[in-house]
Amino acid sequence: MDRQEFISQIIVTAVQMRDIEARIFAAGMPVAALMEKVAGLISRRIAAIIDKKTRIGVLVGPGHNGGDALVVARELFLHGYIVSVYCPFEKLKELTSQHFEYVQSLGVEICQSIDSLQNCDLLIDGLFGFGLERNLTDPVVSAIDTINEWSKTVISIDIPSGLHTDTGEVLGTAIRATTTLCLGLWKLGLLQDRALEYTGKAELIDFDIPRADVEAVLGETRQLHRITRQTALSRLPLPRSAVTHKYKEGHLLLICGSRRYAGGAILTGLGARASGVGMLSIAVPEYLKPLLVAQLPDALIIGCPETETGGIAELKLPKNTSLDSFSTIAIGPGITTDAVPVVEQVLESTDPLVIDADGLNILATMGTVKTLQKRQAPTVLTPHTGEFKRLFPDVPDAQNNRVEAVQVAAKQSNAIVLLKGARTAIANPHGSVWINPESTPALARGGSGDVLTGLLAGLLAQAVNKSIEIEQIVATAAWWHAQAGILGARERGELGVDAHTLTQYLHFVTNVIGKMGSSELSGLNY
Repeated sequence: MDRQEFISQIIVTAVQMRDIEARIFAAGMPVAALMEKVAGLISRRIAAIIDKKTRIGVLVGPGHNGGDALVVARELFLHGYIVSVYCPFEKLKELTSQHFEYVQSLGVEICQSIDSLQNCDLLIDGLFGFGLERNLTDPVVSAIDTINEWSKTVISIDIPSGLHTDTGEVLGTAIRATTTLCLGLWKLGLLQDRALEYTGKAELIDFDIPRADVEAVLGETRQLHRITRQTALSRLPLPRSAVTHKYKEGHLLLICGSRRYAGGAILTGLGARASGVGMLSIAVPEYLKPLLVAQLPDALIIGCPETETGGIAELKLPKNTSLDSFSTIAIGPGITTDAVPVVEQVLESTDPLVIDADGLNILATMGTVKTLQKRQAPTVLTPHTGEFKRLFPDVPDAQNNRVEAVQVAAKQSNAIVLLKGARTAIANPHGSVWINPESTPALARGGSGDVLTGLLAGLLAQAVNKSIEIEQIVATAAWWHAQAGILGARERGELGVDAHTLTQYLHFVTNVIGKMGSSELSGLNY
């Protein structure tokens, strides 16, 4: 893995970032020199996206984030931009104070109130960097609230001021940035769902942190991983031998659907088909069999006895076929909560198992942790936040710290847990977490999760005999699913990507994105 790809995968907490920087300074890098380098990179990035007529306002904090902002202000001013500076603090760190005096000596306008920046076209937020843990107070709160009311273009340096570096929590108030230029390594808070309305478009400013320093602090068994395009595409398509057949490429059993939720069975099946799985069997209530045959003629449709409400009453497999005949089983979409005996049956199987939707709701009534701890085979859970709360009522609120919540849940249940969201988080029982950094609101539609279940289970069925870790397959499925939504939204708009359309874009992702060069990829900025 080259250095750029390595760095793009790294996610750090405030403590880890502080320790990495301490190693850099201890090795002899002057703080002032690093500040100049970082601010130079920021200045060039900003200059590349604005014109010389842009009026720039710079908000300066008391620490080194404020120092970065002052060097940026100096560089932009020296290159001919109209720059104004506002600093609501009396005491500054020594290096920041020196930069403030120099900027002032150059003739840069120093504003006495935030209102003086109202005529600026662009605001640069350098109030606070990583490590903020206390609630903000006036006059900073008033300044930030005023800026947010203006709805101007705002570029935050490292992290929007007012956000907790690790949890993304708003500490009283926070800058609503248009763009966040994250410095050096990705901060965990920027990948938490609740921070997204403040971060805007996030970009990494790589200032050449030595890989050895990152590895020394995080260790060989680092727990936080950012899913990247390169790593996902490196697994797609899954490797196939030149001499193979359909059963060698995985046999997936989907158990889904009811009279009320027939669409769930169809969408899950279409997601699975897009994965390229060798053989697909779908168990549905007998009533739905003709409908599924029409939609998925390449799948083996298994009609099962129905309950009075139209769900699956009993799993009735073909003659000489047992649950252990399959590479992977997925259960849940559209089965209704009446299918308790079927869920109990598949939980006793020795196959890798993906559980979603009503399968999760049934599991919750059985006692998630005690039930899953008995399983010897791998289990993957794919809840949204509401389902997660029912599955793990004793785990900290997933809305406040999704990463911590999914880590605890995976450890308790001995399962791989995929917590859906704008930044889907995936954890294995050993505490490692993978976060998908790209998504789209277009996926916030009924049926999108069913598509993900089919896609994930289809990939897992193929990977069983390919020596690929299950959590990597789950991460790849989450990325692929999100990219299909992104691609569809780019071409059809966010309202044009219903779940059925989403399955069509699954087929385009690896072809369209996989063939793009690095320059084209960087231009997509998902």
